[in-house]
Amino acid sequence: MNILVTGAAGFIGSHLCRALLGRGDRVIGLDNFDSFYPRAQKEDNLAFAAEAGPLEFVKGDLREAETLDRCLTTGTGAPEAVIHLAALAGVRPSLGDPLRYQDVNLNGTTQLLEAMRRHGVTRLIFASSSSVYGRNSQIPFREDCPVDSPISPYAATKKAGELLTHVYHHLYGFSVHCLRFFTVYGPRQRPDLAIRKFAELINAGRPITIFGDGSQSRDFTYIDDIVAGILASLDRLTGYRVFNLGRGLTVSVIRLVELLGAALGQAPLIERRPPQPGDMGHTQAAIDRAARELGFNPATDLEDGLKLFTAWLTDNNGYPLTNRR
Repeated sequence: MNILVTGAAGFIGSHLCRALLGRGDRVIGLDNFDSFYPRAQKEDNLAFAAEAGPLEFVKGDLREAETLDRCLTTGTGAPEAVIHLAALAGVRPSLGDPLRYQDVNLNGTTQLLEAMRRHGVTRLIFASSSSVYGRNSQIPFREDCPVDSPISPYAATKKAGELLTHVYHHLYGFSVHCLRFFTVYGPRQRPDLAIRKFAELINAGRPITIFGDGSQSRDFTYIDDIVAGILASLDRLTGYRVFNLGRGLTVSVIRLVELLGAALGQAPLIERRPPQPGDMGHTQAAIDRAARELGFNPATDLEDGLKLFTAWLTDNNGYPLTNRR
C-alpha cells in the first residue's frame, strides 16, 4: 500500500514509518522540521525509519497547498491513504501561543483535507489526543463520553480536527479513524515530554518539578503498542470511527517517578509547585472498542517499557542528555 505520513520525522511518525516500511508498504513522509525541538533529532529519527526500507521524504509545511499536491501526486504512485500525525503538540506550550496552534493544527488539517479531496484520496487516520476529554469525571474515558469542554488550546484543536474530518466523511465519503492517543512514551520520545524530561533530570542529579501533589495520573502507552494500533486501524479503515489507544491502566506521577528512578538506578529528587492550568487530573482509556473492532491488545507494561526507554536513552545511539535548566 502507498501511504502518506505527515509528521514523519517525529517520535511517533518515525516509529510508524519504520513499521510500515518493514511490512512492505511504500511510504511518503512529510515534515517541516519545526523548531519545537532540535532538527538533528528529527533527522536521526528519519535515518532510524529508513533502516527498514526506502523512505520517500518531502520537506515542507502542511499549510502549503503546493507541498501537499506534491505529496499526493508522486511519480511512483499516489498515496492510497494518509496518516495525519503532524501538529503542534503539548498542552502547556499551547497556553502561550494559542494562535499558532490554531493556525498549524486547524488550518494545516483543513489544507490536507482539501488536498485529499482534490486528488481523490479518501482514506484518513487522524491522530487525536486523550486531552479532548478535558476534566471529564467518567473514568475510564470512553469514546462516547462528552468531549465538549476542552481545557487547553491544544485539546481544542484536536477536538476541532475530529469535527473537520467528520465533515469530509459526511460530504465526500472519506473513511476516517480518529485515534485518541494516551501519553505515548518510548525510545525517541520528544524532549519536552515528562518521562524524557524526568529521566534526564534524574541522570543529572537535578530535582524533578511536580505540579500539585503528584496524585494526578496518566495512562502511559508504549510506542510499539501505539504503532500496532495505528497499523490495525489502517488495515480496517472504513466509515467514521473514534478509538482510544491506551494501555487501559493508570499510574500516578509520583509512582512514575519512583519506577523511572528504579529503572535508572538512581534516587529522584523532587521539587513541588502549584498545579498548572490546562493540566488534566487523570486519564485512563477504555479500550474495549479498539480491542473489539481493531484487535488492539497493548502488550507492554510500564516497568518493562521504562527499562526499554532508559536503555535507549543511555546508549551511545540515543540522543545525548541535555543540560537544559
